[in-house]
Amino acid sequence: MVIIDFLDIRLDMIWNYKELFIRGLWITLALTAVGYVSGIILGLFIGMGKLSKRKWIYYPCKYFVDFFRGTPLLVQILLIHLALIPSVFGHSLGYFVSGSIALALNCGAYNAEIIRAGIQSIEKGQMEAARSLGMPRSVAMKHIILPQAFRRMVPPLGNELIALLKDSSLVTVIAANDLLYAGKVVAGAYARFWEPYITVAILYLVLTWLFTKVIAYVEKRFSNSYIPRQRRRIFTFGRSTIEVNK
Repeated sequence: MVIIDFLDIRLDMIWNYKELFIRGLWITLALTAVGYVSGIILGLFIGMGKLSKRKWIYYPCKYFVDFFRGTPLLVQILLIHLALIPSVFGHSLGYFVSGSIALALNCGAYNAEIIRAGIQSIEKGQMEAARSLGMPRSVAMKHIILPQAFRRMVPPLGNELIALLKDSSLVTVIAANDLLYAGKVVAGAYARFWEPYITVAILYLVLTWLFTKVIAYVEKRFSNSYIPRQRRRIFTFGRSTIEVNK
């Protein structure tokens, strides 16, 4: 039986390293933001490439997705940081560049499948109707297909954001000063493991909860049943009107 002595919990060790935890928090958010935004852009192009009928476009995109979805993210981070970047530039560019590239490539592969599935979920009649009106395929995709598909992409793209936030902790293997690294430093300094790692878990939980709330709002905002809040007039004094929310 595991017994935890709550009277023996030392919060002072967390307070003494608060600056390290704050720095790790910002680095975690920065890695997640850069990786996710880059992954969205990359995923859009890869996803569109997988819909192409040209083999020289389709197959490279297909192999890209297969590789980054079929191999562990940890292996990808090590390959990029220890092998790819030193081979190309002759030296390491730092954990942030390596981590951002690895997260962006991995996220891009998953987002590509989300975007591809979202586009294919739109009825073919939408594109055929646009083409029959003389609209070019690229214009129809931009103004007709993608806006409709985006509504269906929001939930899985939100799930990918939360998954990427948690997966960013793997970058600590290349000495990234993220949240998990802060927990490891405190654990090593005091030879105590409950306090630092529970703190890291709570911080990740708070971030995940906040992201979930934002994603839920975005899902509601882009849902077909969303009705904007309206204002109604309750008092009128001459030309002046006081408005309140319903």
